Amino acid sequence: MKPDFKLLAPDLVNRILDEAFHLLRETGVKVQLPAARQLLAEAGADVNETTEVVKLSEALIRRAVSSVPREFFLYNRQGQPSVRYGGDTVQFDPGSSGVHYLDPDTLEHIPSETPHLVRVLQVAESLPAYDAVSTSVVCNEVPKSMGDWYRLYLVLLYTTKPIVTGAFSAQTTGVMIDMLALYAGGRASLAQKPLAVFDVCPTPPLIWSKFGCQNLIDLARAGVPAEMISMPLAGAGAPVTILGSVVQHAAESLAGAVIHQLAQPGAPLVWGGAPAIFDMRQGTTPMGAVETAMIDACYAQVGKTLGFPTHTYLGATDGKIADYQAGLESGVSAMIGALAGINMISGAGMLDFLACISPEKLVLDAEAIGMAKRMARGVQALSDTLAIEMFAGIEFKADFLKKKETRALFSKEQYLPSRVIDRASIRAWQDAGALDAWQRAKAETQNILAAYRRPVQPEPEKELFEMVSRLAREAGMEKLPPLEL
Repeated sequence: MKPDFKLLAPDLVNRILDEAFHLLRETGVKVQLPAARQLLAEAGADVNETTEVVKLSEALIRRAVSSVPREFFLYNRQGQPSVRYGGDTVQFDPGSSGVHYLDPDTLEHIPSETPHLVRVLQVAESLPAYDAVSTSVVCNEVPKSMGDWYRLYLVLLYTTKPIVTGAFSAQTTGVMIDMLALYAGGRASLAQKPLAVFDVCPTPPLIWSKFGCQNLIDLARAGVPAEMISMPLAGAGAPVTILGSVVQHAAESLAGAVIHQLAQPGAPLVWGGAPAIFDMRQGTTPMGAVETAMIDACYAQVGKTLGFPTHTYLGATDGKIADYQAGLESGVSAMIGALAGINMISGAGMLDFLACISPEKLVLDAEAIGMAKRMARGVQALSDTLAIEMFAGIEFKADFLKKKETRALFSKEQYLPSRVIDRASIRAWQDAGALDAWQRAKAETQNILAAYRRPVQPEPEKELFEMVSRLAREAGMEKLPPLEL
């Protein structure tokens, strides 16, 4: 039996949806892109061109929701379906859009650059805990106008797993789709076997910007999966209560779903998010707060009720180094997300309110993810009897270690952590250097980087190099940062 973690009774889910429908019908949503307002008007929405406010009927919303696929797959570079969005499948990827990198020796937060992202990608590609990779950090040494597609360029060179990404402008969305199409065999093939999902964010409260709308429309028409990232900030950009923030999340996401499905009915769409509470003492947005994880579990339950695939940001810490706070916040929130059956959980490796990333923390978080996935798998009978056959011949002796069932089943029943987790005796730990978790993670990271071998795909790489060289020159960068290929 698998655990079924739910914070909301069915009648509370219905109340959340009723209030979200009420907000969209009576208050409306601000839609700042004229083309999106035209789509909505043609579908029967009440559109005020002066205020840009659009009011949506429940019937219109439900029609759009009914056309969203209940599941879809992301494919790896070998063309195999390896990430499933839908149902209660649980998968993890590293966090994204950090601007700093944790120096493993000085513990300083330094501006992230190309070598830092490459290390993160090499670690994420190598660790089985991560089902997908992401465009994890901004490379600060390249022009901002090429920041989004440059990250994807590195991901395509150094990984083979499915990708969680996102564009920074309407102009670069198409560029990134074309990059992915090089590896998929064209845009039509990419729509059939998508390699990536794109995050798209509304602006709280109840605003879909020009960029957000255009992104939804372009992705829908290209058949590339979109992941809506509603970000209610409880107590600042959203109602202070957990349920109030979930209502806002639902309203923003439902409005986005209508725009997206009007552009292309049946296009793949994810009910995602990155909400947080607002810390009234520090004026910060704690992603590691338990209430943040509770909002995530609640909105995911609402999305599942509607039939959406789901996503969230958990497994991160607000701490600045990989210390006790980091382990507490990352481990607890990863476990909550897994038990809630959220399809893709982003955030591993991240510190400082998603601003900083560390490959060493990715290594540590992989262990929390392994334990969370084990818990989510639940308990099942692995033999014909639960215990009777294992007692045969025991004769009141603690000799289960000798049993063939023990040898056959222990690795199926137990999550076996890497050397990063200390389960040695005190003497063995001392003899090995008395290393703490951070020191062990540093050593393991170096082992991973030393063993990594880059996957080479000559044909698409040649076209990719030509494309990015041209794009970089157009952005004012004559020579791309050097890479070890």
